[in-house]
Amino acid sequence: MTASVRRRFSLALAVLVFPIALVFAPDAGAEEAESPIREAGKHFQRGVVLYSETDYRAALVEFKRAYGLAPNAAVLYNIGETEYQLQDYAAALTTFKRYLTESNPTDGHRPEVEASVEVLKTRVGHLSITTTPPGAELTIDDQLIGKTPIDEPLLVSIGHRKVVATMSGRPAVTRYVDVAADDNVSVSLQLPVPLDGAQLFAPPQRTNLPSEVPPSRGNGSALRVVGWVATGALTAGAVTFGLLANTEANDLRHARDTFPTTSAQLNHDASLTTTYSVIADAMTAAAVVVGGITLFSTVSSLSTAGERTGGARVMLGPMSARMQLSF
Repeated sequence: MTASVRRRFSLALAVLVFPIALVFAPDAGAEEAESPIREAGKHFQRGVVLYSETDYRAALVEFKRAYGLAPNAAVLYNIGETEYQLQDYAAALTTFKRYLTESNPTDGHRPEVEASVEVLKTRVGHLSITTTPPGAELTIDDQLIGKTPIDEPLLVSIGHRKVVATMSGRPAVTRYVDVAADDNVSVSLQLPVPLDGAQLFAPPQRTNLPSEVPPSRGNGSALRVVGWVATGALTAGAVTFGLLANTEANDLRHARDTFPTTSAQLNHDASLTTTYSVIADAMTAAAVVVGGITLFSTVSSLSTAGERTGGARVMLGPMSARMQLSF
């Protein structure tokens, strides 16, 4: 029979102990005294069923609730066995020592518990924990221990232990510690300096970096770039068609001075000259309009930026233009 099976068999026998102990308990003489005992019995029975189903964590909750309602050494035995199954060796050792203190010297489980205690002593170590500053709330493996300072070393199970210290207004500090049998490991936790009230409660401030450009300004800048490009393209087109019109005009004059010349040739040269001239004039007018609008937009944006940030500002007047610098 394996150790695990033996423990389950022993626990099943212990089921009988708790109800019998309740039967022979001193008569309280009042229903309000009997009610907690009945309630404890229900939790105890549920714990036994859960333990037999290997749901040890739920069983431990039920056994602890039963012991809280009606303290009894039989329940301590079941609690210790369940903690043993959960490999919480430090808790099981503590519980079994309480059982040996509270149980009857003739209890049938005492030899088994005494043997378990000797085994568990080889599966625990100690942690000596200090915090700076003191008064921090301490947890080990997410189990609340208390507040520092803690005078005596803490009994812990061997293995990889998680130690967390927390204090109001300070970030939590977490440390993982490996504990071997019979170890006495010292752990010192330094909690960071607390933030002042303004930093704790003030909303975060957003700082506009110099490289950041508001969306409206970014859109306007893009349009101005398009405007200057269009102005350049229109100007280049006007110059090109102006040169073509001038070339055709020269050809027309040469054709008129040459004999013989057909009327068809004269009409062709005259038509091209007129067409190129009209296109050149139209593109020139468009370049003037687009360039004027873009220039006004550019000057306005520079003036607005100068007023906001302190810098160069261009001012236009009916007969003059001047630049003003501000700091």
